[in-house]
Amino acid sequence: MDAFSSSFLSAFPAFSSPKLSSISSIRMEERPSSQPPASRPPPSQQPPRTTPPPPLAAKADHALQNNASTFTAAKQTVSALPAVIFNALDDFINSFIDPPVKPSVDPRHVLSHNFAPVEELSPTECEIIHGSLPPCLDGAYIRNGPNPQYLPRGPYHLFDGDGMLHSVRISGGRAVLCSRYVKTYKYTVERDAGHPILPNVFSGFNGLTASATRGALFAARVFTGQYNPANGIGLANTSLAFFGDRLYALGESDLPYSIRLTSNGDIETLGRHDFDGKLSMNMTAHPKIDPDTGEAFAFRYGFIRPFLTYFHFDSNGVKQPDVPIFSMVTPTFLHDFAITKKHAIFADIQIGLNLIDMITKRASPVGLDPSKVPRIGVIPRYAKDESEMRWFEVPGFNSVHATNAWDEDDAIVMVAPNVLSAEHTMERMDLVHSLVEKVRIDLKTGIVTRQLISTRNLDFAVINPAYLGRKNKYVYVAVGDPMPKISGVVKLDVSNAEHKECIVASRMFGPGCYGGEPFFVAREPENPEADEDDGFLVSYVHDEKAGESRFLVMDAKSPQLDIVAAVRMPRRVPYGFHGLFVRESDLNKL
Repeated sequence: MDAFSSSFLSAFPAFSSPKLSSISSIRMEERPSSQPPASRPPPSQQPPRTTPPPPLAAKADHALQNNASTFTAAKQTVSALPAVIFNALDDFINSFIDPPVKPSVDPRHVLSHNFAPVEELSPTECEIIHGSLPPCLDGAYIRNGPNPQYLPRGPYHLFDGDGMLHSVRISGGRAVLCSRYVKTYKYTVERDAGHPILPNVFSGFNGLTASATRGALFAARVFTGQYNPANGIGLANTSLAFFGDRLYALGESDLPYSIRLTSNGDIETLGRHDFDGKLSMNMTAHPKIDPDTGEAFAFRYGFIRPFLTYFHFDSNGVKQPDVPIFSMVTPTFLHDFAITKKHAIFADIQIGLNLIDMITKRASPVGLDPSKVPRIGVIPRYAKDESEMRWFEVPGFNSVHATNAWDEDDAIVMVAPNVLSAEHTMERMDLVHSLVEKVRIDLKTGIVTRQLISTRNLDFAVINPAYLGRKNKYVYVAVGDPMPKISGVVKLDVSNAEHKECIVASRMFGPGCYGGEPFFVAREPENPEADEDDGFLVSYVHDEKAGESRFLVMDAKSPQLDIVAAVRMPRRVPYGFHGLFVRESDLNKL
């Protein structure tokens, strides 16, 4: 979810100069602690540091998380005088010009409890503590999420962390956990240098002074060869996708990073992938893979026209030509989209680039435009240009994630969470409430109708992947408690047109226990006669009281989403974003 980064930084001309740099890794130890967060003096009493802080360790920030993690740093080497000077300037900016005064960007708050980062973990055997793992779970469940390599020097947003993959490799009823950073260009340069270099986009550009000073400092790092933006600025911290016999870690501010799993369950980053030079700049973290054709459909968005560009990959993973969409007239936070067998559907929502509030109110660069009327755009799936693009106004519909869509007679139906209080999406996620709606667009008359599916606070919805792009009945959605914490999973019957509340099954994780996005794994993926809900839901769940994480397997058919297997993780798995189950047969293709 590191959206807008590449476009935002590219808006500053000084950032486009190519050059590069050097950085050292960290070591983190976890041990129980019940200490409250350490008090922090007001910004006016904090002298600027003249040397870089130890990675993920600073005396005043030992209680960065209430759940017991503390960090110790490996020795770091400052390779050149410019690095010392720039780090001192960085500390001055973070201490006096733009300190993290708001809880939404204070790393002691944002990285508390199980949001706190962990170190890498090599493949480690897990203990099955309940039931047994179903035979169809032969492969790996991999989940992506933010895990900052270094303690943030100043303001920090949840979306700003380096990507880390947590994989449970399952074979013969046994489970092995492995956690590895996605070795992006940003990660490796900062690792070798021993300190952060790239500014945090979601939290570091709040206000004109903060934007100007951090922008100038990063430009200086570029000009002195510490960083080359041409090699990528993304975090790859949002999701994963498998298509064209390749597995990718994704973040929408950069190109995909190719990943492979070794036979023992380890995770390797193969490198940044530009599809033979055909993919430039960045790509959505939510491509849609047609289960019947193997094609992948995707897009990129940014701050410079065209604000939206649509494209797809054939079944071999070969990228097809871009289709620029000039009829999107303002830069929009376009995180996700949907496809049917005939169309691609985009939501032009009220959340987008918000330069005025960023400058005058020290707000996030991504914010709400209350004067804008949300629209849904529909274009033929294999369009060569945007001549057949049609836009339909849908007042009050701000969809960040799209669940599924399908063609129905002369209409399109889309199911998606609708974000209420969208002005809080970036800075106060705990105030956001998302309803699930079914939107029907009559392509003949242009009439848009909407049906409320659930009033619960729901997001991170998934379906049986075999039904992507065609009519489905069941949706599995994470319950916000509030977001970004997830207290359970519900099953919705979206075919139910009689009731406003279409929840047909529910599983709450219990007091102090929080999970993440579920993922559906079919019991018999090759059986075309199998019921749509015949399978299992998998997710990581963390018990904050016990300090223990588990991998849960739930029966998707049962009314209570019964737990059929629980696997104790050898160490804590932080909360994250989106995941994917990759079958053994596909892992062998990597």
